[in-house]
This record gives sequence, structure tokens and C-alpha cells, in this order.
Amino acid sequence: MYSTMMSCNETPPDAALNASVHVSCSNHTGLPTPLRILLAIIMLGMIAVGFLGNAIVCLIVYQKPAMRSAINLLLATLAFSDIMLSLFCMPFTAVTILTVDWNFGAPFCRISAMLYWFFVLEGVSILLIISVDRFLIIVQRQDKLNPQRAKIMIAFSWAFSFCISFPSVVGWTSVEVPSRAPQCVLGFTEFPADRAYAVMLIVAIFFIPFSIMLYSYLCILKTVRRNTVRIHNHAESVCLNQGSRLGLVGLQKARPVTVDMSFKTRAFNTILILFVGFSFCWLPHTVFSLMSVFNRQFYYSPSFYVTSTCVLWLSYLKSVFNPVIYCWRIKKFREACLEFLPKTYKVFPHVPGRMKRRIQPSTIYVCSEHQSAV
Repeated sequence: MYSTMMSCNETPPDAALNASVHVSCSNHTGLPTPLRILLAIIMLGMIAVGFLGNAIVCLIVYQKPAMRSAINLLLATLAFSDIMLSLFCMPFTAVTILTVDWNFGAPFCRISAMLYWFFVLEGVSILLIISVDRFLIIVQRQDKLNPQRAKIMIAFSWAFSFCISFPSVVGWTSVEVPSRAPQCVLGFTEFPADRAYAVMLIVAIFFIPFSIMLYSYLCILKTVRRNTVRIHNHAESVCLNQGSRLGLVGLQKARPVTVDMSFKTRAFNTILILFVGFSFCWLPHTVFSLMSVFNRQFYYSPSFYVTSTCVLWLSYLKSVFNPVIYCWRIKKFREACLEFLPKTYKVFPHVPGRMKRRIQPSTIYVCSEHQSAV
């Protein structure tokens, strides 16, 4: 069941034709006018940053053939889903926060609910694919995801997300339109079918992806830690072997072999940060949705509107969070972003960073019995 905010005196235009649409009104504690204006302005800024930042990510992958690796295609798809969320969902929520009334009609309530879950579920599916890919590479030592397979997985994720979110727009679940939230959200229902669909939606969006990603990252952390110990032990043995060849004097002057591990762990750390951001933005929304569906007292409480506004704002923050992480953590994306800036904005000259000598991965992996693909 979905709910969105409408005036108490407003009647949905298709209420008489669609028995699944209901109108109920109750008093709720609204936000003060200055706070509503501030939240609307912040959300408009989030829309701009989310759209422009994710658009740059998509343009980089589209315009640069060298960037069309499997992982970058997945990141571009994640950025595209965030763009769609910024364009087709966030503006209507911002307007409703500002005006306190849902002015877009009951039919669009169902459409906006479907679009919201559709784009969110697509982004979560991409994060899940990336996590499983990292798990296979680092833990199972199987690099099976090439660009062609990545495109197939992307197409499958779009189809899966559409199938899960589509019932909310065709009337397979009842839609209630009370003045309870600034956007269509899961609302209280006593019908088993509606509750089953709500639980399925929440499980597909959060619980299953979170569990798989958490397990994958715990296994990856364990593997990286074990390999790091092996690498350092191997480096020390190399130093001792060099010293033994040079004699006692050479042993005293033998320079230790330093290994730069950043090239092995930086990509994983970036994906881990995205996972933490996903958990931070979506855990409150998941708890909120479950309480809305199963707890009548919570759903009809005066503070429900304020709570729904906060958790919706936090869930939208993820679309702004991702491109910032790309530019911060991925050097190629950061350099490509600077190319999009006009030369007049490039005030400071480019200063090359300190070069670090990195040994070949094949040299590192001899410390283990089997070759690793970490």
C-alpha cells in the first residue's frame, strides 16, 4: 500500500473508478515554514549535484573507450539510475515539502511510487553485482566479468527491477492517498497480499543485497589481510636473501623491499565506501517502511510526516553521495572530471604527485602457493 500527501478536501480524480485508491485525512505535525523552505532548497541543490555529477560519470564512460571496462560500465549504470531518480522523483518531493500538498493527482502517486522503487532497486542491484564480482576476483580468484557479460547483467537487473516495482502502478496492491508524507511511501495495511508485497519489496531492496554484500566484504577483508601478511613475510625473506649474498656488511646495508599495496586494495575500498553509504542511507528507510506497514500506531501518529520527510531526504542523499566518491577515490574519473571544467576554472597548475615504484603483481604473488588475482 502506498500513501502520498493530499489535501483533506481534495478528491482523487479516479477515486470513483479505481476502488484501490482511498482518501483519508488525519492531523499531523508539519514542519515549520522556514525549515520547509530550507529543506526544499537543500533538495534542489541535491538534485543539481546528483544530476550533474552522475551525468559526468556517464559521459566519461561514453566518450572514453579506455574507460569502458566491466566495472566502469556498472558504475555508469548506477550513475544513470541516480540521474533518473533525481529527475523523476526528487523534484516532486521538493515541491510537496514546500507547498505541504500533493498537487500531482492520485494516478501520478502510483507512477511516482513505481519509479521510486524502480530506480532505487536498479541501483541496489548494480551494487550487488559489483560486490559479487569483487568477491569472485579477490576470494575465489575468478575474474569472469568482462564488458559483454556486464552488459547482460545490466539488462537483467533492469528487467528484474521493473518486474518487482511494476505491481504498484497497475493496481495489484491498494493505494491510499492520505495527508501523511511528502511522497508515495509504504503505508499501513491489514491485507495479507499488500503486506506480502511490501515485505517482498523491502527484502529485495535492502535485506538480501545487504546480507550478500556484507558477507562478500567480510570474506574480502579476511583474504586481503591474509595476503598482506604473506606479502610482507615474502618481502622480509627477499631482504635476508639479498643480505646473505652480500655478506655481513651487505646485510647491514641491505635496503628493505617496500611494497605498495594501494593498487591492490584501492578499488575494493571504493566499493566498500559505496556499500557503507548505501547502508547508512537505506537502513533508516527500511525500518521506517516496515513500521509503516505493520504498526498502525506509528503510521497514524502526528509525527509520521516529519519522520517520513527525514528518511526520504536521507534515501535521496545516496544519489548525491556516489559521484562524490567516484571523484574522490578514482583517479581516472577525477582527471576526466577536470577535463570538463573550462580552462578559466583551472587556477592552479597541475603538480605531479610523488611517484611510487610498484612491483609487478606476479612478483608479489609468488609468496603464496597459488597465484592470486587480488
